[in-house]
Amino acid sequence: MTLFDGSVEWGTLALLFICLAIALSFEFVNGFHDTANAVATVIYTKSLKPWIAVIWSGSMNFLGVLLGGAAVAFSIVHLLPVDLLINIGKKAGLLMVLSLLITAIAWNFGTWYFGLPASSSHALIGSILGVGLASSLFSGHGFGSGVNWTKAQQVGLSLLISPLVGFLVAGGLLLLSKELLKNRSLYEEPKGDQPPPLWIRAILFLTCTGVSFAHGSNDGQKGVGLIMLILIGILPTHYAINTNFDAAEAGRALAGVQQVQTILARSGGDEARGVTEDLTRIRSALTDAAGLKGLSPQARIDLRNRVLSVDDRLGEYEKARAAFLSPTDRDSLRQLRSQMRGVVDFVAPWVIVAVAIALGIGTTVGWKRVVITVGEKIGKAHLSYAQGATAELVAMTTIAAGDIFGLPVSTTHVLSSGVAGTMAANSSGLQIRTIRNIALAWALTLPITMLFAGALFAGTARGALKEIGATPTVPPRQERVLPKLE
Repeated sequence: MTLFDGSVEWGTLALLFICLAIALSFEFVNGFHDTANAVATVIYTKSLKPWIAVIWSGSMNFLGVLLGGAAVAFSIVHLLPVDLLINIGKKAGLLMVLSLLITAIAWNFGTWYFGLPASSSHALIGSILGVGLASSLFSGHGFGSGVNWTKAQQVGLSLLISPLVGFLVAGGLLLLSKELLKNRSLYEEPKGDQPPPLWIRAILFLTCTGVSFAHGSNDGQKGVGLIMLILIGILPTHYAINTNFDAAEAGRALAGVQQVQTILARSGGDEARGVTEDLTRIRSALTDAAGLKGLSPQARIDLRNRVLSVDDRLGEYEKARAAFLSPTDRDSLRQLRSQMRGVVDFVAPWVIVAVAIALGIGTTVGWKRVVITVGEKIGKAHLSYAQGATAELVAMTTIAAGDIFGLPVSTTHVLSSGVAGTMAANSSGLQIRTIRNIALAWALTLPITMLFAGALFAGTARGALKEIGATPTVPPRQERVLPKLE
């Protein structure tokens, strides 16, 4: 089954291409907005010529997306409420994705125009929270129910802590290097176009490479996750479930289902019985993993909805029964949820390539505005070799840690904070006006994007949201039993 075998109408294909163009535009803007952070230090320390630095950074961003995995992608996706994820194939689901993408693109472009190193991650997450809150107005479950607050707390904590880490650790690392490395030229402004000593130049080159790669692997995944939502919404027959879910993965999931059903049987109650029934039907679908390819279009959608519903309800069950569950039981629940998500949390290889190209090309365009801010306007003194190296080393390490733990980290926040930390540690002084403008942009990113995305979504999808609230695809929590799979 392919897109062009006649099974998909041309009108649907046109809508798909428009939505993909908007999603890839986000990654393109993200590229030239955030890449300035990676290349500013090597340009201002004369380690690389600007055009070489930008092309190299674009290449590393490209590789970062290709090799970065998908953990961050689904951390972003699961910020959205389960009801909207289940109804992603309806009009409201598509308008949700478009509302948050348009908002994030507009904010990124605006802050780039004024040369402000604002966070693409904050813009996207603020937009997601905005559409989630807007959806809750019509859900019937109360305001705020449209946001996965547990996931939001994890993401928010990573975005809050990472710039503090950048400032403090980069400043401390600079002070440590002063104690260990007595070469005074490392802490002075570069003279003319003279490059730094070869060894420090190599370090700056490697840290630029690491930050660019880490940026691609972390930020690129955000676009990957959103494009998969678009594909699921417009082409559920092709992308609702991972038809390549192999027999070994299915076997592990089946064993987990049996363990969790035993745990649920011990507790009893209507909620446990409802989850048990859905788990039985999921087990039936997974018994023959190869059979996933043979499921009818409606059966694929039903299986996706059932997995998302059960995952959400098991999370609530774990929280409600936390005091009564043994550590082994909690581990079994979490392991099964992770295994089941493999049925719905997957990425088509061509999506990764498309995002990598968009981010890589975007990296080579429009970088100069933010580079000037990072290199010249944060501190009162010119960036020294040691300051550039320590700021980028900390940024590279912090972003890589975010990848490992599946958490989105702002490249902009970490590196800009790192530069500011080295300026403070070096007693170079900070340009208060620039710091104030950057801080204001950072502080306003979340509330403005939340407000704009929420208003845009509520205004365009109000009728569709009311329809979902009145006749939800997922039954109320007491009776969440989905239609029987075909």
